[in-house]
Order: sequence, then C-alpha cells, then structure tokens
Amino acid sequence: MQKNDILAGALAGTRIIDLSRVLGGPYCSQMLADHGAEVIKVEPPRGDETRDWGPPFHEGNAAYYLGVNRNKRSMGLDLGSDQGRDVLLRLLDGADILLENYKPGTMEKWGLGYEVLRERFPGLIHCRVSGFGADGPLGGYPGYDAIVQAMAGWFSINGEKGSAPTRLGIAGVDMGTGLYTAVAILMALVERTRSGTGQYIDMTLYDCAVALMHPHIPNYQYSGKIPGPTGNAHPNISPYDTFRTRTVDIFIGAGNNGAFRKLCELLDCPELLTDERFRSNADRVEYREPLKVELESRLMRVDGEALCHQLLEAGLPAGPIYNTAQVVAHPHTQFRGMNLEQDGYRGIGTPIKFSRSRASVRHLPPQFGQHTREILLEAGLEQAQIEALLADGVVLESRRG
Repeated sequence: MQKNDILAGALAGTRIIDLSRVLGGPYCSQMLADHGAEVIKVEPPRGDETRDWGPPFHEGNAAYYLGVNRNKRSMGLDLGSDQGRDVLLRLLDGADILLENYKPGTMEKWGLGYEVLRERFPGLIHCRVSGFGADGPLGGYPGYDAIVQAMAGWFSINGEKGSAPTRLGIAGVDMGTGLYTAVAILMALVERTRSGTGQYIDMTLYDCAVALMHPHIPNYQYSGKIPGPTGNAHPNISPYDTFRTRTVDIFIGAGNNGAFRKLCELLDCPELLTDERFRSNADRVEYREPLKVELESRLMRVDGEALCHQLLEAGLPAGPIYNTAQVVAHPHTQFRGMNLEQDGYRGIGTPIKFSRSRASVRHLPPQFGQHTREILLEAGLEQAQIEALLADGVVLESRRG
C-alpha cells in the first residue's frame, strides 16, 4: 500500500451528498469526512441556520457551525424549483450516500423520495434523519434535541434528587443520533458489498434518544419502579459519585468489591469493609448516602488532585472535575490530538483512531456556496449553464435573506 493510500483515510472514495442542517446530520457527515469521505454540503438558499447561532463568530460564521462542518465543500441550491431538483440528480450520479433531514414527505413532494431515487440510482443509500419518522402517533412532527430529551425521559432522570426536570447540558440527542446514523451508513455500505444495491435508512431522534436511556429503561422494565434523578450518583453502582476533598471536587467510580477494597485501603478506612451496610454493591447502593458521608469525612483531609493520581495508579477510576478551559488545556487532550488548529480554524479532533488509516483536515468549514461553481463543473455542467443557474437563483454563492 502506498503512503498516500494510508493518508487518504478509511472512507476515501466514498461520496456523500449532504442535504442535512443543524447538528445530527452535519455531525455524522463530518465524522465520515474526517476519515476521507468526500462530502458535498448542499445548503438551501437561506443556508444552514447554525451559521447564525452565535456568538461567538469567526469570519462571519458561528462557532456552532464551525464545530461540525469541516472537510466539506458547500454549494447553495434551491430544491423548490424543477431546475434545482435536476441539479441534485446530477450530483447524485455516482454518489454513494444521500443524507438529509427534511421533514418527512418533503423529498417525496419534490419527486425525490427513495422509491423514485432507487429506480435511477440502485446503489444509492438514502439516509433520512427526522424527529419521529413519517408515521405512527408522532409521525411527521418536528423534533428538536431538547424536546425529544423531554419526551424520551432524559429530563426526568437528570439533575439532583428532588430537583425539577432538567435538560442535559449537551445536545446528546442530536449528537447521539449523528453517531447512530454514522454506524447505520457504514452498515449499509458493508451490506451493499454483498447485495450490490443500496437501501433506505430511517433514523429518528426519538428512537435514538430512547435507545440511549440505559440503564433507566431496563431498570424500570425489571423493577416496575419509575427512575428519578440521582444527581451525580449512579443508580446501580456505589460509590460512583462526586466527592469533596480539601482542594477540589473529584469523581470516584468503584464498580466492584475489589475496587471498593482498594479505595478503603488507600483512604486508611478498613473498618468500612466490615460494615454490614457496605459489604456488597447492592448494599452500598441501598446505603449510598451514609457511605458518602463516611468517605467524604476522610476525603476532606486530602488533596484531591494528588489522590486521583494515587487512585489511577492503583487501577481505580477517579478524576478531578474540570471546566472546559481546563479540558482544552490538559496535556492529555493535546497528546490524543483532540485539539485541532489549522489556518485559524480551531476544533475538536476525531476520537476515532486507526492503526493505518489517518483522519485529516482537508477542507476548513466552508463559507456558504464557496464551492458552487467547482462542484457543478465536476458534475459536467458547462460554464454557460452554471452562469444561467446562478442568474436564475437556482444555485447560489451567497445566502438569500
């Protein structure tokens, strides 16, 4: 294998036409693009709305947009016109994946539903991300991260014990859906190598949010008890919680009897090992509050950072609670390549590391329509055709208000 083949990325040669906007779809396509997929970001005339979701902004685009749109080329396209739909069909010729998150029924209304597209492009994988799907009691309704968090039970198990229902502080539904969607696309690509044909992938925020409700749904299914918020504590493991120390708050996770024994030895409190309340994990879960009192009475005498290092050296998961600035500045973040900086761009690195294939930044997050002409020329359009489409507003190089 040549060096250039390795550097090209695991998905080099895979072509994605990405009609998605906001977070779930773009997060998915950036992940695939980091590893070599060619992604053409086709934006509606108003552009991806996250370009405006700031401050902060950099060169006219919000950091929100910049964080999930590298390694893509952008063109503006009005799919509401017949000519615009003809252009999309030109782009789909030779594409592997169509990714979109239009409201169910929209692509069908335009004559671009999967049943139509598969006749013309039998190898195409058409992936739709929607809130709730096209049918069922909630079919066709719009879905947004926080609303689906609420409806899928996330609010009900998040926050401190006795607190009001609370939204998770990251867009876990959107990003979780992006991750599931990437997995689904890769599965479909593998299946296509056997069948020779593409297929339709129906991804919903709701399904993904429900799937991520572990262990709360299994706990309910087997106990009949409705879970509630437990703060930082784990519903099934103890000690697995935040603890105060003399210097900083830390998190300790002792998931079995051996780990608990090591913790008690390091804190010089062997008497807890013979305490009837703390003999097994089930006992410790039942008596988690008195256990926390016992542990914190020892922890308040020690330096938290130093203790975490001792615990890690002993094979016990533990760590200080950092803020965002501390995470970005941490030497391990840098060592793992999780801070990206290139030509003024800053972003989060890819967590996917291969032994041979390499992720790379080939394109900075594009300005709206930055590559419109380039992409159309590659699709076989003549210069005069491109100028006519630009003049008619079918394709765009700048956003329409």
